[in-house]
Amino acid sequence: MEENFKERLARVEAFVFDVDGVMTDGTIIPLEGGDFIRCYNAKDGYAISYAVKHGWKVCIISGGYGPTLVSRMNRLGIKHLYINCMDKIAALNEFCMKTGTDIRNVMFMGDDIPDLECLRAVGVPVCPADAAVEVIEASCYVSQFAGGRGCVRDVVEQVLRSHNEWALDSKGTISDPNVASR
Repeated sequence: MEENFKERLARVEAFVFDVDGVMTDGTIIPLEGGDFIRCYNAKDGYAISYAVKHGWKVCIISGGYGPTLVSRMNRLGIKHLYINCMDKIAALNEFCMKTGTDIRNVMFMGDDIPDLECLRAVGVPVCPADAAVEVIEASCYVSQFAGGRGCVRDVVEQVLRSHNEWALDSKGTISDPNVASR
């Protein structure tokens, strides 16, 4: 018998996110020198930072690149970054191997065709409301929120709530060196 979404949430042990179209609305403004301006949702950022602070494994796998993207992910505390990545499934497999994570216990959120292989490989494939039709069909959950509009917060909060680890304190997201990694 196939698990329902709530049952899948209970076994998630790592989050993997695409950036453009997931953490952003997909709009990029090119700058001279090769960087891009992207707009990120503060609530998505808070949820990621909160998860990292509480020992959750978080990974970014994106075809996007640029110093401001790296800077944003570093500020959120994300240690596993695969940017300018054209082989997302290889990056996903490397992340799982490095962290000892069973791919069946990974939640992957993507929004477009380059994410399909990863979505089909993980145990908990999810997407924003405005994802490509093929991605929606490959997902076990479609957030009610669009990319860059709270979809990341939606799934992170649901997973942490299912583990009774959401809103444990109201101290913000300053990293605590005493929190063990998962």
